[in-house]
Amino acid sequence: MHRVLFTASTYSHIVNFHRPYLQEFKRRGWGVDVGCGGRPMEIPEADRVIHIPFEKKMTSSQNVRATRLLRGLIRANRYALVSCHTALASFFTRAAILGLRRRPAVACTVHGYLFGEHSTPKEELLLGTAERLTAPVTDLLMTMNHWDTAYAKAHRYGRRIIEIPGMGVDPSHLPQVSLQEAAFFRTQLGFRQDQFLLLFGAEFSPRKNQAELLRALSFLPEQVGLLLPGDGALRDTCIQLARTLGVEQRVAFPGHVDDMPLWYAMADCVVSPSQSEGLPFHLMEAMYYGLPIVASDIKGHADLLGSSHAGLLFSPHGMAEGCAAQVQRLLAEPGLARRLGQAGQEAITPYTLPQVLPQIMELYHQVVPLDEPEKVYSLEQIS
Repeated sequence: MHRVLFTASTYSHIVNFHRPYLQEFKRRGWGVDVGCGGRPMEIPEADRVIHIPFEKKMTSSQNVRATRLLRGLIRANRYALVSCHTALASFFTRAAILGLRRRPAVACTVHGYLFGEHSTPKEELLLGTAERLTAPVTDLLMTMNHWDTAYAKAHRYGRRIIEIPGMGVDPSHLPQVSLQEAAFFRTQLGFRQDQFLLLFGAEFSPRKNQAELLRALSFLPEQVGLLLPGDGALRDTCIQLARTLGVEQRVAFPGHVDDMPLWYAMADCVVSPSQSEGLPFHLMEAMYYGLPIVASDIKGHADLLGSSHAGLLFSPHGMAEGCAAQVQRLLAEPGLARRLGQAGQEAITPYTLPQVLPQIMELYHQVVPLDEPEKVYSLEQIS
């Protein structure tokens, strides 16, 4: 039987983005294993889920242990294909494959390089070195925005480098929510029906940068509220910042939520102050629902909004003031918000799962035939 191994830093990444691909490999008769870390979650499409002790700090000794575990796993199971995701897991997965005389084909998906136009030289040196070291075993590198694609090609981070339109937004997971239900939950959260609600659902982290939204809110009129679903290391810090800024009554911090369609239905606009992205799912979901977008002018955001005209961008320098100014434009021009939302709905189809999944499966097929007997490639065959 053909076998594929998917790896990622966390279970949640696999659950949120890759279950349709696991299911498609199963449909084609492949054995499917998943190796990931973090909080365990159910992944029913996998034959086996192996816990890999990844740690966010690259120099952690746990990552050395994770690499050894992966190397043994890959040797023992003779996978035809390894598909690796998230920066940290991708590096250590490929590091585990380095030096193997007989190795699987390797497809690496870049969900957004953590270095970029606004990164420090130190970040670029560390993370760029990791990519260069593992480039020799990267048969297929899939990127999601123009900046990452150009950078990867310039530095030869893979044998073949292809830009893809994300992993595909699944319309079947984005049901419509009634106006009555959305209005009810607005009231439950303490917001009035005439308030203009901004939404940003993400992990609370320095990269996602929720603090800038709270500062932006302090520049905006009382009619503007902010919905911040999500957990993360900086959530408590942001709650305290909201109190310090005097905007805590205008912000909802519900923690982790499983019903994002309801939150989109409550929102009037989706915002994103992220410092780095690949091709963000939450903006694609906003486009699907016809919501206008206000986002930082960074890679990923610029790719989506520049081509779709579904939103307004603000400079990553002076984010709070820039974000507030663009929200003020929407408040002053209701027709603009409608036009942006409509443009997003018209542009979203190429980013949906029915369009994207066949493209990515074809790319996998070009690396290792999906309908032929399992192969384990030698270095001579690949070079």
